[in-house]
Amino acid sequence: MMKLTGINQITLRVNDLGMAEEFYGGILGLTLDHRVGANISYLRVNSDMLVLVKAETPGSLHARDIRVDHFGFRLASDAEVDEAHRYMDDKGVHIVTRPAHRREGRAFFVMDPDGNLVEFYSMHETGIQKDSPDIDLSSPDSHVPPTRQKEDEVVVTRKTRRSRK
Repeated sequence: MMKLTGINQITLRVNDLGMAEEFYGGILGLTLDHRVGANISYLRVNSDMLVLVKAETPGSLHARDIRVDHFGFRLASDAEVDEAHRYMDDKGVHIVTRPAHRREGRAFFVMDPDGNLVEFYSMHETGIQKDSPDIDLSSPDSHVPPTRQKEDEVVVTRKTRRSRK
């Protein structure tokens, strides 16, 4: 069994990064931690992170689709990340990426039964690290198999509207 230490990160896809930063930072009071290029902003409230990612396709205020990209569970160490990967693999979980070193620590991604992207990661005590040849900077979406993308396109065409009451 894994020993999760918390849900520490939620990543949202946004249409306008500046407007999203203003809402979450200016209105809600989260602190800008850092930016990665022009398309990703990390905001912080205490030890929790909200990551804003520029959406590849625009969302609509009238759409019923949820715009959460993924959320992450923190583990205590790189070794626990590797152990969690083996555990998930043994349980037959759909693994999207293998454990890799990233700027903030070691991480891998899985899909839950509904296709939601879930990250498991450790955090370096020194925080975000500068670029290094052994850091994986790829997006988890780049690892989703083409068959999954085709399934998603079919689901979109058949999706019925749900009402929110």
